[in-house]
Amino acid sequence: MSDLDRIQRDAQRQFDRQSERYGRGHILADTADIELALAHVLATGGRRALDVATGGGHTGLYLAAHGWDVTLADIAPGMLRQAGKLAAERGLQVQFAQHTAERLPHADGSFNLVACRVAAHHFSDPAAFICESARVLAPGGSLLLIDGAAPDNEPEAEAWIHSVEKLRDPSHHRFLTPCAWQELCGADGLNVVWTHVQPFKQPDLDWYFETAATPPDNRDAVLELIRTAPEHVREVFQLAEEDGRIVWWWLRLLLVATKPVRS
Repeated sequence: MSDLDRIQRDAQRQFDRQSERYGRGHILADTADIELALAHVLATGGRRALDVATGGGHTGLYLAAHGWDVTLADIAPGMLRQAGKLAAERGLQVQFAQHTAERLPHADGSFNLVACRVAAHHFSDPAAFICESARVLAPGGSLLLIDGAAPDNEPEAEAWIHSVEKLRDPSHHRFLTPCAWQELCGADGLNVVWTHVQPFKQPDLDWYFETAATPPDNRDAVLELIRTAPEHVREVFQLAEEDGRIVWWWLRLLLVATKPVRS
C-alpha cells in the first residue's frame, strides 16, 4: 500500500481515524437500500461477492447473512478491524482484503457480485474502479453501486454540494451524476439494468460534522455556504431548519449493472 496517490492516502487516514464511528449504530447499518437494489441483481451460477470500500462492513455482512461468500475490502485497516468485530458479533464468516478500489488484486472473473456503498465519492479514479469491477466480475455477474450523487443537469447545485462536502470531509473527492456513472459502466461493457435516485435526508448537520471530525474553521465555512446558498440550490436540496437543526435532502443513487454473458 506504499503507492497510494494523495486522494487515496487522505481517505485511508480519514477512515482509519473515524473507524470506531462506523459500528452497529451507524446510519449505514440500515440496509433497506441494499435489499431494494438486490431485487434487481440477476441470479448467476455462483454467490461470490466483493464488497469494495466496505467501511464498517454493513453491506458485505448483509450479503453474508443471505448466503453469499463475501470478501470485505477496504483501504483502511481500521475499517477492516471494525468490520471484523461486527462479523464476529453476528457469527458470520467472511474474508478480508486491504486494497484500493482503483486496483483490485483479484483474478479476472472472480466474483458474481461487486458491491460498493456510499464510498465511491472518495475514489481518486472512478473510471478505474468501474473498469476493475468489470474485469473481476464473472460473465453474468452484477455491479451494485450505491452512492451520493450530484443531480443531472444542475451545475450550480453540483458545485455547491461539492464545496460543502469537501469542507466537511477533505477526503471527499467528487459526487458524480447518475448519467456519468451510466456512461462509465457502458464504456467498460457493463449493461445498466436499473437505476433509482433516492432522496436521502441528512438529519443533523452537527452529527454530520462529528462523523467526519470536521475542523472548526471548515464548519464555519460550511455554515456560511448554507447561509448564502442560492435559492435554486435551496430548492434542489430542500435546505431547512427543524427544531434548531440544519437539515437537507441529498441524492442517493442506486445502480445495478451486469456483465454480458459471451456466447
